[in-house]
Amino acid sequence: MYRWWKKYRITIFLIMIAVALFWFSIPHQLFSDPLSTVVYDRNGELLGARIAADGQWRFPGLDSLPPKYVTAVVAFEDQYFFVHPGVNPGSIARALFQNIKAGEVKSGGSTITMQVIRLSRKNRPRNLVQKFIETILSVRFELSASKQEILIAYADHAPFGGNVVGLEAAAWRYFGRSPHHLTWSEAALLAVLPNAPSMIHPGRNRELLRKKRDRLLKTLVDREQISEITYRLAIEEPLPGNPLPLPELAPHLTDRVMLHNKQHRLYSTLDRTLQERVNEFIGIRQEALRSNEVHNMACLVMTVENGEVLAYVGNSHTSGLSHHGNNVDVIRAHRSTGSILKPILFAGMLDHGRILQTSLVPDVPVRYSGYAPKNYDRDYAGAVPAREALERSLNIPSVIMLRSFGVDPFLDLLKKLGFTTFQYPEEHYGLTLILGGGETTLWELTGVYGSLARVLKHYISSDGNYFAPDYHMPVLDKQRLKRDMTGMQEEGVLSASSIYLTFKTMLEVNRPEELSMWHLMSSSRNIAWKTGTSYGYRDAWAVGVTPDYVVAVWAGNADGEGRSGLSGITSAAPLMFDVFSVLPETDWFEPPLDDLSQAEICARSGFLAGPDCTETDTITVVPRGLKSAVCPYHTKVHLDASGQYRVNSSCYPVSHMKTESWFILPPLMEWYFKRQDPHYRVLPPVYDGCRDESVQELQIVYPEQNSHLVIPRELDGERGRVVLEVAHRNDEAKVFWHIDDTYLGATVMNHQLAVDIVPGRHRLTVVDELGNSQTVWFEVLR
Repeated sequence: MYRWWKKYRITIFLIMIAVALFWFSIPHQLFSDPLSTVVYDRNGELLGARIAADGQWRFPGLDSLPPKYVTAVVAFEDQYFFVHPGVNPGSIARALFQNIKAGEVKSGGSTITMQVIRLSRKNRPRNLVQKFIETILSVRFELSASKQEILIAYADHAPFGGNVVGLEAAAWRYFGRSPHHLTWSEAALLAVLPNAPSMIHPGRNRELLRKKRDRLLKTLVDREQISEITYRLAIEEPLPGNPLPLPELAPHLTDRVMLHNKQHRLYSTLDRTLQERVNEFIGIRQEALRSNEVHNMACLVMTVENGEVLAYVGNSHTSGLSHHGNNVDVIRAHRSTGSILKPILFAGMLDHGRILQTSLVPDVPVRYSGYAPKNYDRDYAGAVPAREALERSLNIPSVIMLRSFGVDPFLDLLKKLGFTTFQYPEEHYGLTLILGGGETTLWELTGVYGSLARVLKHYISSDGNYFAPDYHMPVLDKQRLKRDMTGMQEEGVLSASSIYLTFKTMLEVNRPEELSMWHLMSSSRNIAWKTGTSYGYRDAWAVGVTPDYVVAVWAGNADGEGRSGLSGITSAAPLMFDVFSVLPETDWFEPPLDDLSQAEICARSGFLAGPDCTETDTITVVPRGLKSAVCPYHTKVHLDASGQYRVNSSCYPVSHMKTESWFILPPLMEWYFKRQDPHYRVLPPVYDGCRDESVQELQIVYPEQNSHLVIPRELDGERGRVVLEVAHRNDEAKVFWHIDDTYLGATVMNHQLAVDIVPGRHRLTVVDELGNSQTVWFEVLR
């Protein structure tokens, strides 16, 4: 044995080296070419693609090949592909004979496996040495790859003319469809094309290409792989013309995938048909907005059930419009929220028992440290039910509710719901937060409203979760994107009952003029929706929710330019309703009965009924609403025998008095409210010789108690004046004004007074002719 080893050890060693070299002659990754980035919809339809870094349309590898193409390419390139070991000696011998007879290279005798090897080795000279190397490597490749894998490698990297590489790119570029949807004629053409890829271009002897295709089809019919009628129909099909542009149905999503998943194939949750319809709707609506120099729109459609994005239009069509910022993905851009957060504040107020949906909220002129919000119509109602304030999107009641709720608690609520864009402390936003003082994205807005719908939809099963939107298909790693509803509620996030009552209120938001009679339309559907318009008419929002879908829309200019007339109701809402019109109809949310309570309320004020309320009603409320405030506006009023004057025991016999419960608003609220409500009864005047200190007759509107005033300078550089303001129940009352110990003057009817005030702390006192007075302290800052 030792002798044998000593005699043959070098030979054995050389054989081992040869075997090792043979085995490791094939790299682990045969091809390292850069790939295109490709995005598909949920059904495998192409939405868009980005070219590879080397300028080639080379799609990521296929998982499978269409049977028609396999049949055609094997028949054309390598008839014995499925039986040879990578090399076909008969083909090589035949090619050698043909080449010797012709005196030039006419045939290479390469198998499909050998062609894969040649493609992977790039531009090597075609000679006997290289042919021998390819033969060895082909045998080796067959040992580690299946026939299916070899065919896919060939189909993925074969040249198809110009900068088109691979079967899938060729199918889309030449025929505008997936390779799995090719006809026999198209499959045959793509089978013969890599043999002479330049023939695909117009003017390049395309008749020769047609003959090659038809010969292959004849071969298939002769081998009974296709029928005679299929053959006849196939040869009648024309050759493709110029390469087709690839679909660009979701360019902003494709760019995002390119940024985060470069050189990959992404199967998204989008629906191509819906994406096309949304693009179409945006094109129509954008054309109307363009006359007002509004150039950008975006829309996101998401399922409530699991947060899957069905349509992603990051901006309106970009062709020739890049100078208007149409390449910006507005869905991910931070934009001022306008009024779009008002429903969340409304739900928070309900959930915390701060108000009932029917409670009256002041709608009067207010100023908070120099901030004076105004309603969109510049009018005041005096007082409105909270739900009407949301339906009409009134700004002043919303600011007053935010002041009651607290800016910091509201920021905390927004963050718990899933917003990440509100990163500054409450001092940065102040009360402007509810009117657009903060920013969010269409992406997060859609996710939050969808999450609220999901909590309500799954209340009974306790299976509601908070999802961020997701466009990946299948939706993976949901645990990373969701938080259990119960845990969220323990942290103080909104209850199902508060969401239900909020959505119910959002049903009554006034729809665009073209849909104003929606209640009467048989095709109409229930949609909880809200719009928003940011300061300066820069952003128009609309978001709508049903139990199954969320649709969110933004309109404006990506560069931030505001345009008068831009608003959520006129610019964004019509598109939102367009999209809902093509979505499947759904039922409305089931009320979460276990999380709702019945409450007796005052019919006039909407607060919980107090002992002095004369008319009551019963409504459904959030459980914490049972601990909300009792009606503060009904009180007992003592009248004389005629009922025309107010009296008291110090000036009128008690035995002759009449007592009546009276609905009394504070003076400023009353002044505006009585203009809107003809049924509002003003208090009778006070009887001569009497004083009624139980009712506030006048109210200092500005400045507020302990406020700090900053007085700006006028355009001429002079120090400005402070406009003091008082409201009085009696329109004809005379009011006398005093600052500190100085008498300033008197006013009648219009109780406003402009005065010069030096910096420092001051006392304002106002008195009417009957001796009713009020005093506030304030400070003028330097």
